[in-house]
Amino acid sequence: MKISMTNPLIHLSGRIARFSAIAIALLMACAPPARADEKLWEALNRAGHFAIMRHALAPGTGDPANFQVEDCTTQRNLNDAGRAQARAIGEQFRARGITAAQVYSSQWCRCLETARLLGLGEVTELPPINSFFQDFSRREPQTEALRQWLSSRDLQAPLVLVTHQVNITAFTGVFPSSGEIVVVRRTADGFTTLGTIATDVP
Repeated sequence: MKISMTNPLIHLSGRIARFSAIAIALLMACAPPARADEKLWEALNRAGHFAIMRHALAPGTGDPANFQVEDCTTQRNLNDAGRAQARAIGEQFRARGITAAQVYSSQWCRCLETARLLGLGEVTELPPINSFFQDFSRREPQTEALRQWLSSRDLQAPLVLVTHQVNITAFTGVFPSSGEIVVVRRTADGFTTLGTIATDVP
């Protein structure tokens, strides 16, 4: 008769090892994934990257027939939720260490107000990012003018552009919601869209 001399502790340690492996796998499966948003925020802190964002919430579509760029009363403007959203987006920038930036805006009032409420610094008007919603013949020349402008910019410091859905879609291919931020990297060959950061409406 053959007697097994196997140490029972070996069997026990094997079972413990298998149990540990299963437990680790379950924990990894249940753990929340790393937020892609945070990687995009980190990119905005690096040279060669910039944010192009849609103005905050301004209910409606387009502008009234009597629209005049110099007169905010003739335009579609931010509502109270949009103003709160713009301030909250500014806080999100500051929470990631971006306390100041080069801020450029469309000349439309809803964009200028969004840009100022971010609280990241002086806002400069930039005509190439004005809306062409009412004149799509401006799509290509304005988008090309923006590419040329960005190609010559010093992107060592954070840069934020506040503009309209149509402009962002023409430049990046992204159809952003109100207040959504698109993160872009300038490359030797042009520009690469890295992703978007959604911002909640209060």
